[in-house]
Amino acid sequence: MNHAPWWRTAVIYQVYLRSFADGNGDGIGDLVGVRSRLDYLARLGVDALWFTPWYPSPMHDGGYDVADYCDIDPAFGTLDDARELLIEAHGRGIRIIIDIVPNHTSHEHPWFRAAVDSGPGSPERGRYHFRDGRGAAGELPPNDWISAFGGSAWTRLTAPDGRPEQWYLHLFAPQQPDLNWDHQEVRRYFEQVVRFWFDLGVDGLRVDAAPGLMKRPGLPDHGFVPGDRFTANTWEASPLWDVDAVHEIYRGWRAIADSYPGDRMFVGEVPVKRPERFASYVRPDEFHTAFNLEFIKAPWDAGALRANIDSTLNTLRRVGAPPTWVLSNHDETRHVTRYGRSAAGVGSGTEIRDGSTDLDLGTRRARAAILLMLALPGSAYIYQGEELGLWEVEDLPDQVRRDPVWHRTGGLEPGRDGCRVPLPWSGRTPPFGFTGAAAQPWLPQPSGWADYTAEAEDSEPASMLTLYRTATGLRRKLGTAAAETFGWQPSPHGVLTFGRGDHWTCIANIDGDPLRIDGDVILASEPLQGQWLPANTAAWLTSV
Repeated sequence: MNHAPWWRTAVIYQVYLRSFADGNGDGIGDLVGVRSRLDYLARLGVDALWFTPWYPSPMHDGGYDVADYCDIDPAFGTLDDARELLIEAHGRGIRIIIDIVPNHTSHEHPWFRAAVDSGPGSPERGRYHFRDGRGAAGELPPNDWISAFGGSAWTRLTAPDGRPEQWYLHLFAPQQPDLNWDHQEVRRYFEQVVRFWFDLGVDGLRVDAAPGLMKRPGLPDHGFVPGDRFTANTWEASPLWDVDAVHEIYRGWRAIADSYPGDRMFVGEVPVKRPERFASYVRPDEFHTAFNLEFIKAPWDAGALRANIDSTLNTLRRVGAPPTWVLSNHDETRHVTRYGRSAAGVGSGTEIRDGSTDLDLGTRRARAAILLMLALPGSAYIYQGEELGLWEVEDLPDQVRRDPVWHRTGGLEPGRDGCRVPLPWSGRTPPFGFTGAAAQPWLPQPSGWADYTAEAEDSEPASMLTLYRTATGLRRKLGTAAAETFGWQPSPHGVLTFGRGDHWTCIANIDGDPLRIDGDVILASEPLQGQWLPANTAAWLTSV
């Protein structure tokens, strides 16, 4: 498979830019900070970096409220910084993937400002979903749709003279008005955006909320009732999500990508209900890959993990797309914490957290999980900081929280700030080298991270960082020969065993009895006592 496109087998590192590394000392991560850590990333053994939105934004939702799709937010740097990043990363063999957010703009985007100023019925309002309200005086939302961040998906404008006005649709925060993708100007504009970044040298685009763009004509009610949650992966035939017409858009984008050299790619965020619906987004003329959002939520249970792996491989085999695997990201509770709970793996960053966390157990499971994940065929995503063994920061003071989930639910749901705390790089006290000593990181770091800095783990043979570096290096060597082969092997209850080609075997004892293994162990998540593999441990074996 040496001829296979890079994205089929890549290890991709997610950069949440605001929290990665601060290069100018203002407490906010930026592109200069990333450039200063490229050698670290190269040594980690990753093939690409995926950046969450770096566009100009008022930051009401961490940059997913975009005010300009063809520039860099001044807090993060400039377009020249992005160009230098591309040159320096490519020089180290690292590709760059960036987010594109096509479902909605910021309320400060020039289009939306023009729409608000132009009034009902104007051409400017045609780029969004503006509607008159229901009720005798238009006081009720146009339909029953709900927002991902709680409450109605509609907000009513107020005219300059104080009169109530039309309503506009936002599936996310009110500061994120949904675009009308039936409007041809919207489609042409985003095709230009795709070309802009490919022309700049970006290797791939991650498409946010990919199933949300098209809405059923007429915007009919869905049947929501008060208290319903935005659970798009459970909806069937929804008028606001996974509408068939969305695929025409992505076929057009794929044609653009295919016109560029260098295997440009798309990866979609595709939370939908049925496997066949998921697979439809990665047909040969649409996205190249899509996130496996079910794997990240799988509990630490051998049966559940195997079922997810089987379902993923079987679903994608039908359309010839490679699988993707991920344990944590910027929207989910870090997996060291999830795996340390009694209901290990259950609960995302937007849900109430119940029960205590055993971080020692969570760390042990996380070490086994990375060997399991990196042994699977396809591409793998690493969320910044997981290679250090960082946990979810669950005791952030209320006054520092930024996530709209926290604010819109009145603090009932903790939101995602806990997985977005800035990384610790060096030193024994905050800010741990993330920013200058005189600055405060935009979110406070726990003092307990003193032993989890990149500096502290760099030369420690038993550290999580050393495990990740070793695993990515071995994966690259073994995966070349194994190609995309995969086959389950017999194993006792609670154990997952599979082979990759003729010479590479992964054994993951998830929750079984200690297992005696035969073969040459080249890497284990924990030191083994003889040839016994205890629960919550994984090992790679080779044969010549």
